[in-house]
Amino acid sequence: MRERHASRNARRAREFEAFVAGAAGRLLHAATLLTAEAPDANPRARRLLALSLAHTYADWDRLHGEDPYDRARQHLATRFARAAWHRYGALGRTRRHPAGPLGGLAPQERLLLVLRLYEGVAEEQTAALLGLPVERVRTICDRAAAALLRPPPSPARPVTADARAATP
Repeated sequence: MRERHASRNARRAREFEAFVAGAAGRLLHAATLLTAEAPDANPRARRLLALSLAHTYADWDRLHGEDPYDRARQHLATRFARAAWHRYGALGRTRRHPAGPLGGLAPQERLLLVLRLYEGVAEEQTAALLGLPVERVRTICDRAAAALLRPPPSPARPVTADARAATP
């Protein structure tokens, strides 16, 4: 009995190690986009990834044919949403400007953009995962994408008397 149990645990560990070897890079990149940290200095993203992989490993025997990547991504998204809620009071109140490419967006906007555009999760699945209406997911995602495409405001140059005189 012990030998069979040990064999099952060893097989489980090998399967999980193979999964992590293939998926950890993409999941870390998604976590780094979520936390809006710089790719070379991302302790919050690494912690987020470690916690979601730990939950995935705990669920490993109960996956029964499910995609472990989907489960890890779900843990990543829900843990980020919960942490952002506790940290900022809501998913969209604070607009800190971290160093990452999505740093100008609110946490909820980052979460939806990463799930929808980077991970390719359907609107319906994203809405179900986060408990939002599909229309709200679409609206937030569109607004966030528009904010990313908008050029940053340029510093205003003072208008001098010479410049006013030169204009017709």
